[in-house]
Amino acid sequence: MALCRHVALLRGINVGGNKLIRMADLRAVFQALGFSSVETYIQSGNVVFTTKAARKATLTENIEIALEAQFGHEARIVLVTSQELKQVVDEAPAEFGQRPDEFRYDVVFVREPSKPGEVLRQLTPRPGIDAAQAGELALYFRRLSSRASQSRLTKLNRLAVYQNVTVRNWNTTVRLLAMALGNVQGFEGQMEEG
Repeated sequence: MALCRHVALLRGINVGGNKLIRMADLRAVFQALGFSSVETYIQSGNVVFTTKAARKATLTENIEIALEAQFGHEARIVLVTSQELKQVVDEAPAEFGQRPDEFRYDVVFVREPSKPGEVLRQLTPRPGIDAAQAGELALYFRRLSSRASQSRLTKLNRLAVYQNVTVRNWNTTVRLLAMALGNVQGFEGQMEEG
């Protein structure tokens, strides 16, 4: 059976003092599941690992069960293969991430059964502040930095689809792709910006 690189994006850990998980402990859970080349990136719960090709739903379920058993709280992840993450980066709108002094760029990763278009319909961009575009696997969200607190993205936690999404900034997304493709190693101590 062929080996496949995956990226697990954990939802809601190490945010606002909730669901605190050390990255070394997180890596240990993935290693105990038999995954190899396990790396984490920053404190928001990004795990890059290698395993034998398997159904994504089965992998997701096994990882969530192991995380809940280890850390004692509900765990939800969005799991993507390295090729799916490459597709997310490749499908980004033209010039996405190119003006970081003016805009914040976020990728809203969507877990099945939800779809990016469904999230976009619920999270209508605010004219003059937001711009959003649904791709096949993710929603691309650009916010005016000077008015970021007025962005509709701040309302994401009030939506019905909230349990099926997780957000990563563009720089983190690109870094995770590089890690998944074997181009860089993670830096567990770095803090995510923007």
